[in-house]
Amino acid sequence: MEALLLLIVLAAVVGVVIVPAMRRRRLQREGSRGLLQASDPTSGHGFVPVEQLDVRLPGPDRELVDALEETQRSQDWQPVARLLAFTGDEWELRWQRVQSLAGAAAMELAQSRAAGGGTGDAGAGGGVSFSKGPGVRDARWLREWRTREPQDPGGAQVYAQFLVWQALADPSSADHRIVLEEARNVCHEAAALAPADPTPFITELFIARHLSYRRADFESLWSTVRRHAPHHMGAHLAALPYWSAKWSGSRADADAFAQTAAAQAPEGTLLPALPLFAMYEHLPEVNMVRGLYQSAEIERAIEAAEFAVDQVEDDHPVRPHVLHLLVCFLVRAERYQEAMEALHAVDGYVGALPWVDSGSPAAEYAAYRALAVAGWEATGGAPAQQPPAF
Repeated sequence: MEALLLLIVLAAVVGVVIVPAMRRRRLQREGSRGLLQASDPTSGHGFVPVEQLDVRLPGPDRELVDALEETQRSQDWQPVARLLAFTGDEWELRWQRVQSLAGAAAMELAQSRAAGGGTGDAGAGGGVSFSKGPGVRDARWLREWRTREPQDPGGAQVYAQFLVWQALADPSSADHRIVLEEARNVCHEAAALAPADPTPFITELFIARHLSYRRADFESLWSTVRRHAPHHMGAHLAALPYWSAKWSGSRADADAFAQTAAAQAPEGTLLPALPLFAMYEHLPEVNMVRGLYQSAEIERAIEAAEFAVDQVEDDHPVRPHVLHLLVCFLVRAERYQEAMEALHAVDGYVGALPWVDSGSPAAEYAAYRALAVAGWEATGGAPAQQPPAF
């Protein structure tokens, strides 16, 4: 590490590195002040306080929040079951809601375990347990949903994704593979219950990555997804990591997958933003280098993502995923006005990349938000001149 720093210093002739470093240090100092201001709704920026950021969702979905809160309060599965039934064939929205409901159930069970609950019946492989105690919030509503309505495709879809989240929460567990295989079985059950719905196959894309499907098997699964929903952004986001160097592919594979999807995308989809996600999959570990984020390649990916979010309706359920990743790249590129525009569109919610990759999504998001505020104000922006949201 010391040798690397020495090389950087030697390369900093005429201030190529020193000046940006000084700028970053200044912004970090201002960021500390900006964090406090951005966390305070009275600061003039109108941002949600850190402690009120919602880690369950990437963006607003009032119907989902209302149904989920009623279900968690009463441990009655019917409000969320009705919600998914009414969602119908809005496949992007259905996928997002299944993800969020499963994540909320996993979080509820984890909190119950941490508090000493969750010691009742065992689920798949003995790795999932639900308490039967009255008044205990431990996601038993999900177990009862599956037990009482085994033919409900919504319950099967949520349970399959829940099992995936459970397995990924502890990948070193002896039950890891068993739970993933059980999740795959439930995916197949869900697909049989609603043959036109792509959601179970998209959940299996997560499983395929973690069970290291052979390429031929993954491509067969992907063909099935494409037949059901060829331009489904959530499906592409779930498939992309398989092709990355972290999993079963390479940077070239991931770039080819993303670029092909973007090039073939019809108007009015989010797929032109996929190359930005491929960039994120392959960022170097030391990646707070301003020049990297102002390179032509990343600038093109940012502009394509901004184009994509402008081409879809503001309430597109996957649009917040793109905006959150844009915040990350725009702040690192010191494009603070655009970062502020994206923040005003998604503020209040942090259930998306890149924040969920950290140990504390709310804190990670708040840190970037603070840097955006500090950079915006340092370059002449003021609360009275807030840029419009995307």
